[in-house]
Amino acid sequence: MTLFLSTFINKLDKKGRVSVPASFRLMLGGQTFQGIVGFRSYKLPTIEGMGIDRMQRLSESVDQFDVFSEAQDDLTATIFADAQMMAFDGDGRVVVPPLLLEHAKIQESVAFVGRGATFQIWNPTLFEDHQKEARKRVHEKKATFKIWGPHA
Repeated sequence: MTLFLSTFINKLDKKGRVSVPASFRLMLGGQTFQGIVGFRSYKLPTIEGMGIDRMQRLSESVDQFDVFSEAQDDLTATIFADAQMMAFDGDGRVVVPPLLLEHAKIQESVAFVGRGATFQIWNPTLFEDHQKEARKRVHEKKATFKIWGPHA
């Protein structure tokens, strides 16, 4: 199972290249495409990131909608038409397309933020603000979740 954890801040060079954290590359190592897939979040100023295997699972989920339905059309236009495959170079870097950098307001540094099965790519300052707000909402709502399964 792929599991992206922690937050890493890396520099973006003038060519739009950034080093993907080693632990993230390790999680992506056994996939058919050696790199990451990213697309603009439709909720936040961030890039949604994942491996090609997870992207395939998203595609299968969209197939559950009626063919040519508005919901299917909207999801495919929002996610798949926007998705960019970013291959690793020999140094474990990817080139992030300008469209994605602009959406996430990334200029000099990149925050890779683990989210379990996926990750996000943020402007570090915007992520810090987002994380503070998320923590505040969790605290105010006293949010919890149940642990299930044999190891609970």
